[in-house]
Amino acid sequence: MTYRGYEVNVRLHINPVLGTIPLERLEPLHVQSLVNRKLKQALSPKTVRYIRGTLRTALNQAVRWGLVARNAAALVDGPRVASFEIQPFSPEEARRFLTAAKGHRLEALYSVALTMGLRQGEALGLRWQDIDLQMGYLRVARQLQRFDGVFQLVEPKTTRSRRTIVMPSTVLGVLAEHRGRQDLERDAAGPAWKEWGLVFTRPDGYPLDGTVVTHQFHRFLEQAGLPQRRFHDLRHSCATLLLAQGVSPRVVMEILGHSQIALTMNTYTHVVPDLRKDAAARMESLLNERER
Repeated sequence: MTYRGYEVNVRLHINPVLGTIPLERLEPLHVQSLVNRKLKQALSPKTVRYIRGTLRTALNQAVRWGLVARNAAALVDGPRVASFEIQPFSPEEARRFLTAAKGHRLEALYSVALTMGLRQGEALGLRWQDIDLQMGYLRVARQLQRFDGVFQLVEPKTTRSRRTIVMPSTVLGVLAEHRGRQDLERDAAGPAWKEWGLVFTRPDGYPLDGTVVTHQFHRFLEQAGLPQRRFHDLRHSCATLLLAQGVSPRVVMEILGHSQIALTMNTYTHVVPDLRKDAAARMESLLNERER
């Protein structure tokens, strides 16, 4: 979560319920009461988990400072959140999608999101200084967020999220074309151009709104005759396609910027059976080769 998210959770949810309780007297029952009250107020389970997570993070710091002996929020389970079903592209679907996006002014954005597994905020926060077209890599160093209607470039929330990824040559070509198109747009905009240094922008240089990008993504899916998906499924598609091609889960973890390999494997368990079958087939081939 971002600082803004923490501030909202404390001001609107935590302080009104727990603000009068001395820190050293805060008990798990108090935290459970907070969770129950927010669920009764019809907040989503995911939102309530974020609120509890904010309190747990703050109390972790209090424990480190010796202000409390235990973290009361860590002793309370958050509400269960129904997970979204991952709907990754098959290789054939990925090709159809990229064909539908071909020639669009933001073709490179969707190509990068699919092949590099970037989160939407990471893709929209890419700057030209983060990309080396000659060496063929990009750095994820910032993400674009919107606070109170104002765009800001912020650092990724974890160390693992800051990463360097090698790009396929096809993506390099698409990005080079995109840069030429953006130069023409800059010339056409003249004084109206707002220079952010971003790779993906509006025709006047301003940052792109994520909602607009998602709507265009859905139009491409419709044009390609594909089922509707979330924009985030482009990231899932990248991971699934890489794992299905036999790429090491450790490498996939680093490309996605996951903090732990367990997160990668738990998220993509639907691919694991095929990987196990492939591993068994390779071992069988190896043993048969030795016998011959």
